[in-house]
Amino acid sequence: MPWLRNFIQLSAAVLSKRQRPATSTLGAPPGPTVQLLKHFSAEVGAEKPPGLGPTKRTEKPRVVVLGSGWAGCRLIKDIDTTIYDVVCVSPRNHMVFTPLLASTCVGTLEFRSVAEPIGRIQPAISREPGSYFFLANCTGIDFRNHQISCQTVTEGANAIDPWNFKLAYDKLVIASGAQASTFGIKGANEYATFLREVHHAQAIRRKLLLNLMLSDVPGVSDEEKRRLLHCVVVGGGPTGVEFSGELSDFIQKDVHQRYAHVKDYIQVTLVEANEILSSFDDRLRKYAIKQLTKSGVHLVRGLVRDVEADKIILNDDTSIPYGVLVWSTGVGPSPFVTSLDIPKSPGGRIGIDEWLRIPSEEDAFAIGDCSGFLESVGKPVLPALAQVAERQGKYLAGLLNRVGKSGGGHAEGAKEMDLGDGFVYKHQGSMATIGRYKALVDLRQSKEGRGVSMAGFVSFFVWRSAYLTRVISWRNRFYVLTNWLTTLIFGRDISRI
Repeated sequence: MPWLRNFIQLSAAVLSKRQRPATSTLGAPPGPTVQLLKHFSAEVGAEKPPGLGPTKRTEKPRVVVLGSGWAGCRLIKDIDTTIYDVVCVSPRNHMVFTPLLASTCVGTLEFRSVAEPIGRIQPAISREPGSYFFLANCTGIDFRNHQISCQTVTEGANAIDPWNFKLAYDKLVIASGAQASTFGIKGANEYATFLREVHHAQAIRRKLLLNLMLSDVPGVSDEEKRRLLHCVVVGGGPTGVEFSGELSDFIQKDVHQRYAHVKDYIQVTLVEANEILSSFDDRLRKYAIKQLTKSGVHLVRGLVRDVEADKIILNDDTSIPYGVLVWSTGVGPSPFVTSLDIPKSPGGRIGIDEWLRIPSEEDAFAIGDCSGFLESVGKPVLPALAQVAERQGKYLAGLLNRVGKSGGGHAEGAKEMDLGDGFVYKHQGSMATIGRYKALVDLRQSKEGRGVSMAGFVSFFVWRSAYLTRVISWRNRFYVLTNWLTTLIFGRDISRI
């Protein structure tokens, strides 16, 4: 418990103060705040920007992690902080439990239930003098000098101007993730909402509830009501299907009761160019299509050609008006990854070997959606899945811990070191909820392989149980379980906050 941990730390501090011999202030070791100020102090007009300089051999080596997604956070959680100082650089100070993100859009879960602060994942970042979290973006990497350039993240009309700083590293782990792929379709970035971050879910929820309330105001034509209350989802993967299922549940159980005047106008359309849930068993796909259709989801097969402010246009010139547009068509490399002048894997990801290293650069690794095996490795590029990223983070943390214990933690200290077995990924299956207390569970290692695959209410129970155990902290597990029970008893919250 936090209060008990704080009490123990305070007691230990008081005892150590009593037992320590009196010394002058000048002879006392600097505290974390003093060290941080010293690290970031820079004279006015100095050319050299502030930052963290190279570590000394007498100090703990420094691991710098770029990103706070599944891969980066699993590595941060498992890294041995008695061996390394850990510095995380990310534009967000939390990890998002993405499998449950769709549930927050309609009020099944609260937003804080799917967000885990970095300081809780690795407490050393909050209390150790050499470990930090920096709210910033990495703008460049100097692999030769083991240094990265960063710029702080600021927002708001009256926010202070961002500033630049530099960080030296002994080991660098790039886990910056990927960005939503729009395939160059005109208007997608401007008008569509992606479902990858908490603020995306918040925007979808606010837009959905706003349209519901506006459509109930006198003076709105029937045609405009249908447009405002038409929710279009582009992409038939697990995220798109789960959001469509959650939305159809919300419509049937909450909208029909609380917005009775406009209940007949609201509609959900799922647009997919090929097959929905293409990685699942054919029997499960057919079951999903049947259940989604029964729930009122309109399935459209087509390729989006253009996106406008109030409608999308398919390749056959079909026009589909919308009030809310959610884009979920997969991911691609981010501009930061594209800008790095290093060998890339097929698809434009950072090229890595079987030990997740960037072979062309010393002490640099890449994990998660931003990385892929080089063609020379002879392994296929792994899918952009949370379980892949988490497994890579766990493997790399173990590798770095072994390197550190063997004395190779500092820069260029592991050149001749045997790193052991390379990373091997085994698929543990896929799950997706489709609404109406039903879900799909496919535990086969491949689409052609054999294994357990089932659908229905039992699968829904398995889906919820599995994700409840995968939520990182007991605090968030309690939040999630409480939100589920509250929604079951009282319905979803429809407040627009």
